[in-house]
Amino acid sequence: MQGLKDKLDFWKRGRITRRSALFALGYSLVLSTTLFSCSTPEKNTQKQADSSSSNTTNTANTSIASSGQKVIRIVRSKQLTALAVLEKQGSLEKRLADLGYKLEWPEFAAGPQQLEALNANGLDIASTAESPPVFAQAAGTPLVYLAANSSDGRAVSLLVPNNSTVKTVKDLKGKKVAFQKASIGHYLLVRALEKEGLKLSDVQSVFLPPPDANAAFSQGKVDAWFIWEPFVTRNVQKKVGRVLIDGGNGLRDTNNFYSTTRKFYQENPDVIKVFLEELQKAQIWSKQHPKEIAELLAPATQLDVPTLEVMHGKYDFALEPITEKIITKQQEVADKWYSLGLIPKKVNVRDGFLKPEEYTKITPQDVLAKQ
Repeated sequence: MQGLKDKLDFWKRGRITRRSALFALGYSLVLSTTLFSCSTPEKNTQKQADSSSSNTTNTANTSIASSGQKVIRIVRSKQLTALAVLEKQGSLEKRLADLGYKLEWPEFAAGPQQLEALNANGLDIASTAESPPVFAQAAGTPLVYLAANSSDGRAVSLLVPNNSTVKTVKDLKGKKVAFQKASIGHYLLVRALEKEGLKLSDVQSVFLPPPDANAAFSQGKVDAWFIWEPFVTRNVQKKVGRVLIDGGNGLRDTNNFYSTTRKFYQENPDVIKVFLEELQKAQIWSKQHPKEIAELLAPATQLDVPTLEVMHGKYDFALEPITEKIITKQQEVADKWYSLGLIPKKVNVRDGFLKPEEYTKITPQDVLAKQ
């Protein structure tokens, strides 16, 4: 109940519309955290994340009012990604300035928090895995899938403590496994358990956002943690944890996505087109320059350059065209969450996808050529 109260307080502080407030209530019920919710460090971290989201919304609104300049808010990536490169290189900022826009890069703990802010007008373009959009659609967000990104399965791993006796996924039966609810870690845990003939109910799910999960894992409060880079490598380097499995070798069968709201898409097609063009350039550069991207993003990831150069091989750095295969797979994800009782209604993911001719107008030509 305290977690729900914190969520509602966040929306009150942001002075969001009645429709967004109703969304917040529904989304909070879908994404509410349970175990560890009464632990002081976890509660404080979550409150700080909520406050950060609220401040982002208020800052953006103030910026528009004071300067008359439109503000575009794209989520900040602190991972080894082309999106992070795009921010550091500054090319998108220059192009949008020519169109009369100011660019901001707000931070969020994970995908679900991004999509809460997206619906509440605190973010314009999100970058998430496959599951957050499904949960958002189930909660009523008028979401639009703008583009698909490579899966990068090896960049998501299931960690166990260095001294753990757990040797296989089967050994996790009855144990506490932490992950951000509605995230790629959640989805991959389901898949990993099912491959071993187990169900999600066979483990104790500990729903924690990454900062809280990191603290719980390092303090030995959980037996495993499904998380993405750079959390994985940081914990391995510090000898806090070791990788039990990762999302490679076919475990991950979905894409990452860039998304926005229907309203933003309809009102800003020129911005979206420019964003995807510059993002594609950053993808190509990132793939071709492993040392340079490592040097560029070492401060953001808090990892040294040699480590990031090795990590580079976990990523494909590729935008993918939206195809029927991708839409079908996303529908399978939605159906899986509904069958597990984790979303309140069936979701038709196609409601969030554009028509082929609409994608043709905003997607870079070299990406469309992959179809």
